[in-house]
Amino acid sequence: MRQSLQELFEKRLEQFVSNKRISNSTYPKAEKKIASLAKRSAEIVKVNASGNIIQTIDDGDIKTVTYQVHYKYLINQKGNLYQEEEVEVRAGIFNQDILIIDEEMNPYESGVSHPPFPLEESEDEEIRISYKYNRLKAVQYAERWWNTYNPAYHKFENDCTNFISQCLDAGGAPMRGHPNRGSGWWYRNKNWSYSWAVAHALRLHLGHSKSGLRTRQVSSPDQLLLGDVICYDFEGDGRFNHNTIVTGKDAFGMPLVNAHTYNSRQRYWAYEDSSAYTPNMKYKFFTIVDG
Repeated sequence: MRQSLQELFEKRLEQFVSNKRISNSTYPKAEKKIASLAKRSAEIVKVNASGNIIQTIDDGDIKTVTYQVHYKYLINQKGNLYQEEEVEVRAGIFNQDILIIDEEMNPYESGVSHPPFPLEESEDEEIRISYKYNRLKAVQYAERWWNTYNPAYHKFENDCTNFISQCLDAGGAPMRGHPNRGSGWWYRNKNWSYSWAVAHALRLHLGHSKSGLRTRQVSSPDQLLLGDVICYDFEGDGRFNHNTIVTGKDAFGMPLVNAHTYNSRQRYWAYEDSSAYTPNMKYKFFTIVDG
């Protein structure tokens, strides 16, 4: 079983570095990434992958294996080299140790349910807090914890927004609204606001907050700075599913981002190579404003 997985991924790694689109490919992940890179005048020059088995369910001749693969891509874009990393969780089904099905587990299908929260609560009684957002510390935190979990915070099954909130907190963004979960943006004593942990709630808070953590929405990703936030509506239905933090720029000045749930670092912001991508996907770009 392990040998079958090893052989499978040796073939897949070859497809990444071939930088050629292969018809009838059984691995659309490589197809999408090669196509996305080509649009940016970029290519993969080297890729490494390491994996581990998370769970095995044995039902006689049929075994279902959940496993994790950590990719490291060395990308060349117009002579500039940088490393992108991501962690993919997959499920393989074996019949008498022969792999018959192998597919990615979409990490965005489950997670925190959406609560009934307002667009933004009244702020008449809020004390305006003076602060300067430390972008370097926010990025350093995103780099330190992109593929692991800070035990000081609760870990969610869908952890993307919790991770972004931690990065903003590390940068000194001020909290407000405690103890009302539908108010403000905060985390205290293993309790938190909806906006701390729910993707759509954070998107609404970033777009409407007038005190505490404040932002300015910009029209294009190249206007973002390190430590800024991108919000994603995968289906284009008005309900935002995911958030990332800008941790770098590519050769054209476009954002590279870190994220949780589908753990990744220095990933191109557009997510066109994501299994969650749809042609209807919409984005919101927020730059943090000093208070």
